[in-house]
Amino acid sequence: MVNLGNIWQNLLASQAPLQSMTGNATTMSGLATYTLPQLPYAYNALEPYISAQIMELHHSKHHQTYVTNLNNALQAHVAAITSNDIPAQIAQQPAIKFNGGGHINHSLFWKNLAPAETPETNYSEAAPSLVAEIEKTWGSFEGFKKAFSAALLGIQGSGWGWLVKESTAEKGRLRIIITKDQDPVVGGEVPVFGVDMWEHAYYLQYLNGKAAYVENIWKVINWKTAEERFQGSREDAFADLKALL
Repeated sequence: MVNLGNIWQNLLASQAPLQSMTGNATTMSGLATYTLPQLPYAYNALEPYISAQIMELHHSKHHQTYVTNLNNALQAHVAAITSNDIPAQIAQQPAIKFNGGGHINHSLFWKNLAPAETPETNYSEAAPSLVAEIEKTWGSFEGFKKAFSAALLGIQGSGWGWLVKESTAEKGRLRIIITKDQDPVVGGEVPVFGVDMWEHAYYLQYLNGKAAYVENIWKVINWKTAEERFQGSREDAFADLKALL
């Protein structure tokens, strides 16, 4: 089997989450291939805040396209390595970064959503340690929501908003970051939860009402998953992703 971990370490070192996913996927012609993870809820489970139509298209079409294109790019990349074609290897790196990032981000995203008015969406009970750190950092939970929502609405073009824990800095330190297009969270940061701000995540339901989408996304955040990611390490967060593949 081609050692994709070594390939990414040498050529795509910035994409650490991809490297951590190797070894737990199906194989085809000696090359690891990735598959679309199942959702932990039905397509209509997040209604009325995210419609079944959006969820089905977002998951079965958009996410599936990232998976398909990632597998194709990896096959082309390995073929280029086998033939010692350096320009072709370099040419595949943007596709691996973009589609690999899309696969990572969406796999994390599905897990940090839950049906409204379930125990998982009750932040004060499902995430006591995380909420305490949020209140310490932003003064109040409402202050955090306001800051995070402003960051989401400030994204120009397509991207993601993330609450991350800086595992390499002061213990438990939180901050809000934005990643462009499909760039994943990299470095020593733990993705506690993220919000997809690509138009395909909301446009069919909210049209140009992006602010309404941002307001309603809070009703379906899975704070139980967020608490688990906050309490754990970066390896724990991506071990959960790895288990989905």
